[in-house]
Amino acid sequence: MTAAADRATRAPALWRRIDRAAGGLALDLGLYGASAAFAAVTAGTSTLPPHRAWGTVAAFGYLLAALAVAGQLAARRRDAATPLAALPARWAVTGLAWASTTLLPLLVQSAQRAAGRTDRAQEEVVVVEHSGNRLVETGTPYLGHDAIAALPADERLLGYTPYQPGMALFGLPRAVADGWWTDARVWFAVATALLLALAVAALRTGAPATLGASAAAGDPAGDGDRAAAVLRGIQAATVLPVCALTLATGGDDLPVLAACLLALALAASGRPGRAGLAIGVAGALKLFAWPVALVLIAWAATHRCAGRLAAGALGVPALALLPALLVDRDALVENVLRFPLGHGLVTSPAQSPFPGHLIATALPAGRVVAAALLVAAGAAIAVRLLHRPPRTAAAAALICGYGLLAAILLMPTTRFGYLLYPVALLAWAAALARPAPGPAAP
Repeated sequence: MTAAADRATRAPALWRRIDRAAGGLALDLGLYGASAAFAAVTAGTSTLPPHRAWGTVAAFGYLLAALAVAGQLAARRRDAATPLAALPARWAVTGLAWASTTLLPLLVQSAQRAAGRTDRAQEEVVVVEHSGNRLVETGTPYLGHDAIAALPADERLLGYTPYQPGMALFGLPRAVADGWWTDARVWFAVATALLLALAVAALRTGAPATLGASAAAGDPAGDGDRAAAVLRGIQAATVLPVCALTLATGGDDLPVLAACLLALALAASGRPGRAGLAIGVAGALKLFAWPVALVLIAWAATHRCAGRLAAGALGVPALALLPALLVDRDALVENVLRFPLGHGLVTSPAQSPFPGHLIATALPAGRVVAAALLVAAGAAIAVRLLHRPPRTAAAAALICGYGLLAAILLMPTTRFGYLLYPVALLAWAAALARPAPGPAAP
């Protein structure tokens, strides 16, 4: 790991100044204030009932967090060394914000849904719960083409499960009982919290050797900078509205994101075997994690441990796919390949007006053009990985973030909420910017 490679992954100087202003509190205040405004606008204008319900509760949660930060700033002006403005206090406000803007609306909607409200969950929640029930009854979470065709026309969309088989595990509680606690979102939140806690712990346990090596190389940053970067990364994955709204109303992307962040944290702390298992778990849930796995394998190749990382990164998804493949191969292909590629009985409702979608719908042969652009972007990233593979976990996070951003913008069928992946990965890169000097035991 060279000092030059490490410097290349650090945030620009302007961003560092903004991030550090008033000990990080200035950006905290901006984050919570802007998020409060976003939630209020969502509550008043969204056409989706679960989103409006989220905004109504979350606006007050963000406002409460903003007021808490304002109090911290006032205390800091009186005494710059006050514990009220220190990093632990910022963590406490972040926890308060996540509880009030994500967990509280999630639990309210889950309880209302259990009481009979049918407009308190997005379609993916129902899809995951149905897939869990099918897994129990048939051994596969997927319906075949003929079974979906036999459904009423307005129910065929919910008959598709465009996820990897592991996602059905979050629907198993609903197969056992009906109640607020069996809502799939509750278990998405539990998994997300656990995986993010493990990611923070991985960085803390890997930090001493890492920071010692950085100091020996003349790195001016210390423990406080890295700890603050970890907090900022966690904020991006939890209280940022694109993540809070997604988890409270749908939620299936958050455990995938959290497992990706854990894998990168384990890579940064020199544990390639465990990193492979973590990204393998993410890949067993959703295809979005597979590009991250490929980038991590490229990172591991620069440290001669690609085999250890690839064993988990590829093995766990393969094991998850095997039962569904044996039970009904055609149903697996119909749900995981044909439907996402636009060849199912119905089309995906994911139609956010990003460039790829606009090109696909507005130009002659637009789908071909959009697909060509997407392939070109993928090829450019592949060439980059072959010729200049990332040597640090931070560089890997940046490649993943920018690569997924390009893919989301160019895909003909996509959603605004998918932006949570690149945003969180790019923010997480700063927390990984001082990787361990070499892989430890897996």
